[in-house]
Amino acid sequence: MSGGGAPAGPGPALSARGARIAAGVPGLLDGGFALYVADPFDRERNPEGIVNLGTSENRLCFDLIEERLTRPDMDCLEPDLFQYPDTQGVRRNLQLTSLTLILCFSFREEIAKFLTDYARATKELRPEHITVMNGCCAVFATLSTVLCDPGDGYLIPAPHYGGINSKMWLYGGLQPVHVPLSSEVTNEESHPFQLTAEKLEAALQRAEKQGIRVRVLVLINPNNPLGDIYPAQLLKECLEFAHRHELHVIMDEIYMLSVYDDTTFTSVLSLDSLPDPERTHFMWGFSKDFGMSGIRVGVLYTRNHEVQKAVNQLAVFHSCPGPVQHVLTQFLKDRDWLDNVFFPTNKKRLKEAQNLLVDRLADIGIPVLKSSGGLYVWADFRKFLKSQTFEAELELWQKLLDKKLLISPGKAFYCYEPGWFRLVFSDSVDKIYLCIERLQQMLHTDDAKPVVNNASSTADSSCSPEEDSSGTPSNTPRDDASQIKNILVF
Repeated sequence: MSGGGAPAGPGPALSARGARIAAGVPGLLDGGFALYVADPFDRERNPEGIVNLGTSENRLCFDLIEERLTRPDMDCLEPDLFQYPDTQGVRRNLQLTSLTLILCFSFREEIAKFLTDYARATKELRPEHITVMNGCCAVFATLSTVLCDPGDGYLIPAPHYGGINSKMWLYGGLQPVHVPLSSEVTNEESHPFQLTAEKLEAALQRAEKQGIRVRVLVLINPNNPLGDIYPAQLLKECLEFAHRHELHVIMDEIYMLSVYDDTTFTSVLSLDSLPDPERTHFMWGFSKDFGMSGIRVGVLYTRNHEVQKAVNQLAVFHSCPGPVQHVLTQFLKDRDWLDNVFFPTNKKRLKEAQNLLVDRLADIGIPVLKSSGGLYVWADFRKFLKSQTFEAELELWQKLLDKKLLISPGKAFYCYEPGWFRLVFSDSVDKIYLCIERLQQMLHTDDAKPVVNNASSTADSSCSPEEDSSGTPSNTPRDDASQIKNILVF
């Protein structure tokens, strides 16, 4: 060794922030997906691999997308697409290509037109209010950074998509404040897991007593994992609640066009007036409604100039490639294909797949929550638990993984009642049947038969989600855990 200086240590020292990030614990959804990636089912090459009905992806319409990608307007290799783009979304002028004369509007302009029409916006959306990023995860991460300070809380109904916690925590250092929803229907409610403004108020008051400053309300509509849709009146009540308490609202409508029955979906963009438009932020993406989760494009629409200015400073780290923006622009511009081919076919296939999974689950004694949107069902496995605890739920989940079946346990969504699982139906018929076959093999063996009256026991402290996916305590009071009732929900 030449030169002086102290010998090298075991590794580079991290900042306090870096150490916090490195210490984060992967969520259950991440862990399950990693196992699947290492051993994926393939009918020809790996028939004994893991069947994945745990990851929310729409695999039903790739044939339509593939055909549309072969058309001449998709074939564009203009030099400007390979240069630094506008971080908000590329803007291009009239161009002459070797194939055809194409008027290439900005990506943001096409998104604004698309959302104006398909979200039934009351006013034409303005492209300058749009920021495009590489996925909705990036939108969550940047909003958490610019709206809140480390240690602040965000209000979110539970169960909810568990990935939000890590996105809000890694960048912003935020903590979730859960609004617990129960399968038990009270006299004031019409269906299980119902959200009300009163539950929002109660959760906010608990957070204040704990010294948590809540800055944001996060709503997912259609809901993930429940699959239900917020009625317009409830949506308005939630927005009024946020306005009273000066909370920002992040409205995640990534499943906006994945509604497969006749239930009316109300986008926040379609409301005649917003109580606090400067604090209402809409997000959407191509992952679910277009079945393009690998494309990684998320959209933020906000009228708040200061919020957008701060977000755009971070968007440079989350920009979308120019060629991707060109391809998606062609999809959005082709209204004939969208209205007459893609969306009606997608809706039909989603409904058929949902019916198939629900019917087959019923055949083996597993009821599900009634749903209208999303790519999944929320299924009740409580009678198959050895005890009404999350330990028993995870034990059942592991046994299913041992049978090479990946579905998602309720704990991954911070559900307050053990025994609920999310199953994705937007996949091939043969995978749905194989899922049912493997479920039946595992659930109806001698060591996994239904436990009589097991679901009527009281949920104790072990029935509260203990930590979020980052390893951060979820500030969930023990008395929030609801009474477990032996009900069947169809």
